Amino acid sequence: MTTFLLVISLLLVLFSAFLCWQVIEQRKMIARMMENDDIPGGEQEPELVLTLRVLDPIALAKRESRSARILADKLPVMVRKMVYQEVMKELESELAEREIDVEMHIEYR
Repeated sequence: MTTFLLVISLLLVLFSAFLCWQVIEQRKMIARMMENDDIPGGEQEPELVLTLRVLDPIALAKRESRSARILADKLPVMVRKMVYQEVMKELESELAEREIDVEMHIEYR
């Protein structure tokens, strides 16, 4: 029984060593491929992005503008775009006033 357990343990150690060697070889291959393709390494930290979503743009437009009260029911997509453009303008002016450099753009999803 002891011999059987010793053989199984030895096989498990050998299999673990083989797997470790495979992982090391795979990392070397990936590093070579990234170097050949001029891909920068994973040392860079991810870029942080701030996302803003107006929860009820139609209600905001109706509250802030007389013309939006009329247009909101007939052209809701246009009113939403206008609300986001206006929010973006206000944020840019506020941040510029505080001398904070930002890059803003609207994404459609």
